[in-house]
Amino acid sequence: MKKNIALALAITALLGGAAAPVIAAPFPTTPDQSLPVSQYVTQVNADKSITFRLFAPDAKRVSVVTGSSPDSLVSHDMSKDERGICSWKSDVLTPNLYEYYFDVDGFRSIDTGSRFPKPQRQVNTSLILVPGSILDDRAVPHGDLLTVTYHSKPLGSERRVYVWTPPGYNGQGEPLPVLYFYHGFGDTGLSAIDQGRLPQIMDNLLAEGKIKPMLVVVPDTETDIAGAIPENFPPKDRRKTFYPLNAKAADRELMQDIIPLVDTRFNVRKDASGRALAGLSQGGFQALFSGMNHLDNFGWLGTFSGVTTATVPDAGITAQLNKPQEVNKQLHHFTVVVGEKDAVTGNDIAGLKQELEAKGITFEYKNYPGLGHEMDVWRPAYAEFVQKLFK
Repeated sequence: MKKNIALALAITALLGGAAAPVIAAPFPTTPDQSLPVSQYVTQVNADKSITFRLFAPDAKRVSVVTGSSPDSLVSHDMSKDERGICSWKSDVLTPNLYEYYFDVDGFRSIDTGSRFPKPQRQVNTSLILVPGSILDDRAVPHGDLLTVTYHSKPLGSERRVYVWTPPGYNGQGEPLPVLYFYHGFGDTGLSAIDQGRLPQIMDNLLAEGKIKPMLVVVPDTETDIAGAIPENFPPKDRRKTFYPLNAKAADRELMQDIIPLVDTRFNVRKDASGRALAGLSQGGFQALFSGMNHLDNFGWLGTFSGVTTATVPDAGITAQLNKPQEVNKQLHHFTVVVGEKDAVTGNDIAGLKQELEAKGITFEYKNYPGLGHEMDVWRPAYAEFVQKLFK
């Protein structure tokens, strides 16, 4: 008791002989409650333009930044009305899924008036859909999107994959082929679902009779093992240290956990010709890594703007590429794509393309004019890739 009194007296003395008043920070101002919410949130207009809005009455400068890659970002100053609503209207836009964020006095913010954040490990971008493309939820038969959670023995952690199954799939009938697809660096498995729009693309292409029924399995490209947590590596060191460690761990997870899990839980083909593997950016490297190191397990391969051995050497990939006849015999199709202005992995893909050509390995290459390291490359590339599978 005496110790408590002494402690209280000491604290009081430090505060100048009297308890300091606790001053709470003021709460943010809220919009006028007589206004419909639609008047102060972002919306797509009837003419397919977008009016970006943010309620920020105390901000000195607010802009909306549009674009999807560092070289395509554009900042637009927003005007503020007497109600504290900042706004900027775009031109009429082509139907697509667009990325944007707000710059509020130098602070990067998602759109707090939207329910569509971009799935990322550190969320800092919002998404908005201008309808009218293959990315829409159309009135067609829809597949199911399942979340499958499991314990990974190689990683020693609880993990999950997303599995799209075609409309009406019930596990009966002929076993279906499977596409395993890896997302890119900094994103999550939901990036392929929500931003890549894989379910919508698959639903719509299947309804048009352009693809074969298949399952699509989306693992998390990041393994988060103790030695390969991406946030612990400076960007300049990622390819030197992080990428090789994570790729090996993800490969163990794919071969020891994910494929056996899918083979057990679903009625799927278990032959190499019934398995495809693809990914974008870091996921493109993962597809190349596992595809070449376990070539006899896959019959179809795709890397979309992927990191390659041009910057992340791997003895297993190199050894397999030195056996061109074996690669050509095993792979029914090998896709390599990149954006013309890709400053992130453009050199990687150029190096891979040169190596494949020099060794006589059969592959299909596509360069997307005017585009960089972005979804406007990867979504069309994915749609084209799946139309070539299992035929």
